[in-house]
Parts: sequence; C-alpha cells; structure tokens
Amino acid sequence: MTIMHTRRSRALQTIDSTGRVSQSATSYARAQNNHVWAAGTTFAYRELGPRGGIPLILLNNWGAVPDNLDPRIVDGLARKHRIIAIDYRGIGLSGGRAPVTVDEMARDTIALIRAMGFSQVDLLGFSLGGSVAQDVALKAPDLVRRLILTGTGPAGGRGIDRVGAKSSPLMIEDIAAGDRYPTLDLEHHESAHL
Repeated sequence: MTIMHTRRSRALQTIDSTGRVSQSATSYARAQNNHVWAAGTTFAYRELGPRGGIPLILLNNWGAVPDNLDPRIVDGLARKHRIIAIDYRGIGLSGGRAPVTVDEMARDTIALIRAMGFSQVDLLGFSLGGSVAQDVALKAPDLVRRLILTGTGPAGGRGIDRVGAKSSPLMIEDIAAGDRYPTLDLEHHESAHL
C-alpha cells in the first residue's frame, strides 16, 4: 500500500494493490463519519491520522458527539497518532438506545474496539468518558496500553458519590424524550447542584 499526501487537497491518498485510490481527511473538520457493527448495533466514529500503530480512542462527555471535540486538539494529536472518535450507543449517529450506566458504555466500547480489529489501544477519556475509560481498563486490561484521563473525577473524590444521583435522572429524562443529542447542564438545573 502506498500513502501519498497532497497539499492542495489536504487529503491522504491511499493506493491499494488493485490500484484503487481512496482519500481520508487530514483535518478533523473534514473527517467523514464511518460506521462499524458491534454489540448488536451500528456505532459511528471518525478516524484521522497515520494508519498503523496503536490507535488513540477518544471517549467524550455525556451526550457529546464527535462534532463537539475541538478540531485543533484532534488535529494536533493526529499529527503523530491514529485518532478514532466514537459516538456512544444511541447518541449522535450511532444506533440503539443510549445506555444509562458506565458499565454498559464500557462494554459497548470494548465490543466496538474489538469489532474494529484492534488488540490494543490507548484511551483518552474526557469527563464521563474518563469513567468509561477507567471501566474499560478494569474490564479488559489487555486491551488498554495507556489511559489518559481529563476533566474526570476519581472514585472517592469530594462530591463524586452524588454525581450519579443528580445526573442519572436528567440523563434518563433526555433519553425518554428521545433526544439523540442530550445535554447535561448540571450548572443550570436547579435539582442538580452537588
């Protein structure tokens, strides 16, 4: 396989053994949505960066979709790493009903990673994604090489024991309303103050 970078189109051209040319974006803003079947549903994801090596899987906050990620950050990471940003089940372009527990999200993430054919990944979890990443590492330690946690709370952190009790009813309310892009605005919801 030959990989060529063309400055004019800002795309990588991959030429396979049959001579077919495919292009993938070199900027996150231009990355296309892809889908993979895992755990009984279709999961949406975006991929960017050099192929090969161990990919960095981005696990975002509750209700966020790949569009919510800052392209400048993803582009910076993608200069040296294969980046895969996913939609959780029932969120954004992924099928199914959104899970209401970290356990379900972690199991889905493990199934998604394995369906994509990876035997080892690095995980970057932001906010709720950090909790999901930790649970993935506990459930499938052989699958996770590195764990990067950002904007997330540790078990036993001050007030962390009340987050689920405050956020779960709001998440369930959004899911029950059929919201494919739920938002969890704890700061402005009067019953959610910790």
